[in-house]
Amino acid sequence: MSLNHVRPWKNIYRRKSRQIMVGKVAVGGDAPISVQTMTNTDSSDVKATLAQVIRCADVGADIVRISTPDESSTQALREICRESPVPIVADIHFHYKRAIEAAEAGAACLRINPGNIGDAKRVAEVVRAAKDHGCSIRIGVNAGSLERHLLEKYGEPCPDAMVESGMDHIKLLQDNDFHEFKISVKASDVFLAAAAYQALAEATDAPIHLGITEAGGRVSGTVKSAIGLGNLLWMGIGDTLRVSLSTDPEEEVKVGYEILKSLGLRHRGVTIISCPSCARQGFNVIDTVGKLEERLAHVTTSMSLSIIGCVVNGPGEALMTDIGFTGGGAGSGMVYLAGKQAHKLSNEQMIDHIVELVEQKAAAIEAEAAAAETDSDSVETLGDRTEKAV
Repeated sequence: MSLNHVRPWKNIYRRKSRQIMVGKVAVGGDAPISVQTMTNTDSSDVKATLAQVIRCADVGADIVRISTPDESSTQALREICRESPVPIVADIHFHYKRAIEAAEAGAACLRINPGNIGDAKRVAEVVRAAKDHGCSIRIGVNAGSLERHLLEKYGEPCPDAMVESGMDHIKLLQDNDFHEFKISVKASDVFLAAAAYQALAEATDAPIHLGITEAGGRVSGTVKSAIGLGNLLWMGIGDTLRVSLSTDPEEEVKVGYEILKSLGLRHRGVTIISCPSCARQGFNVIDTVGKLEERLAHVTTSMSLSIIGCVVNGPGEALMTDIGFTGGGAGSGMVYLAGKQAHKLSNEQMIDHIVELVEQKAAAIEAEAAAAETDSDSVETLGDRTEKAV
């Protein structure tokens, strides 16, 4: 991540971790923090599950996990993996044979839980299958399913018990000469999860998968995840994440991206800065923002848009956004482009005009990026020719 020398208080120094591959997605090292989700369809229903995977990919999911509780779901996984636009992680619980079948079916990663996958011999068989089929593995420690001997040792799920579980399982993989793994230590309690992840970050250089498990519904789970994951990310901990919500998986992806965007760790789509509205508003801010979010959902190019109801904070916010609209009087407001006043606009024309401006800006940004890439390729080609000539 590039450093902000003008505003050093915005810098986040990421923990240095090893890099592994989950299919085509790099996890760890200097790779972008990837966003994951998990399907909630019947995994043996290829059509429904694949449709949900595609919807998740469309809103930005880098990786999608699918539960494989039985043989029919691992059989369906073969077609899903073949058609999926993103790497698929097979979620394994209890039966190690499902992991072997998932690897054979084309899963990019196997998620196994050391508390219930079985003994070292079974883990070795899973590792062999992962090696044979180019899978990575996620060690998924969960406070709700810790090994019995650790619960007896510590009395209850605690950070030390969770990290010990994870490190024991890391040793199992390393003893089998397997190093393409990442690890998570999830809990539904924010304090427990945060403390466990901090200790884990000190104990290993493996890539870390972040999550507050069983966080809750859309509102409560979003708040809980933002607090837990946000603080860890701010400390530089985390290489990939999943927000666990009792709602559609597409919403998990959106929330994950918003958490990363708020910290400047990922950039995707239009970031709308808007006021909560009050009696000073010159137009209906809440209704306008809702319509703009819907109309601009298709824009993946990163840019900022301020929608402020009045002139108290509007001009100041517009100075720091790509496009802005500030409410005024007599049914009109001011449009700002690149922080400068551009033109007045009636409230009735506002939504259509702002959508048009955003789409034009997105096209310009993409064209500029494409031109820069072409120039870079030309320079590299010229360099190759010069080197050959010499």
